[in-house]
Amino acid sequence: MQAATRVLAGDCTVTYEREEEIEKRGAVVVLIKPDDTVLVHDSNGYQPAAWLTRADLVRFKYDDEGFRVVAGKGEEELRVVSETVYGRAHFPASPAGEQVGECPDCEGALVRDGGQVVCVNCRARYGLPRDATVKEETCTCGLPRIETERGASFDLCLDRECESLDDAVRERFEGHWFCPDCELPMDIERSRGLRATCDCGRSHVIPTGVVVGECDCGLPVFDTPSGTRCLNPECPRGP
Repeated sequence: MQAATRVLAGDCTVTYEREEEIEKRGAVVVLIKPDDTVLVHDSNGYQPAAWLTRADLVRFKYDDEGFRVVAGKGEEELRVVSETVYGRAHFPASPAGEQVGECPDCEGALVRDGGQVVCVNCRARYGLPRDATVKEETCTCGLPRIETERGASFDLCLDRECESLDDAVRERFEGHWFCPDCELPMDIERSRGLRATCDCGRSHVIPTGVVVGECDCGLPVFDTPSGTRCLNPECPRGP
């Protein structure tokens, strides 16, 4: 994925082809986004005059005679050929989100983009637990601190290499919960999520929330955003 948006403007012939061919002509602006989405905007409203979302292949050519853009996805093809060129540009692009801090490496803005925090300048990326709150406090490394719940509330650095959520949960809970099947202490492992596991094969994802008691089956009970539940989501004796 290119980390830039290309902008081309001109009097163009625009052709969209799938089962049939649709051709338009007009003064338009063509945007080629970092995810290879191609948008063709005219003077009417906010909706593009033509577009192809996340094309499999985008080719564009610009020379003294003008520009040509061809984008394809499956059976779809979008072609834009200039008759007269008004201009072109090439701009850096990044995710846009709530600013949560400043990058310690380049002093660029750190923004929250779904399950990650991204620097809009150097593009450094940090994974973020789905329920995490980014705090105003910073770690000694300069990155924001986060708060997240996995059995208890943990205050950690955004960078997992600096402070690991897995290590924190392991230190707090490994060996503290006992398997109802074989009564052996359970380990904490990362496998399609953070899990409490036993050598006998029992394995449960640790939910978002804090431990508030013990279930009749012997496993911990969690207070989660969706209610109180046993570590085993299918436990018949759970609250």
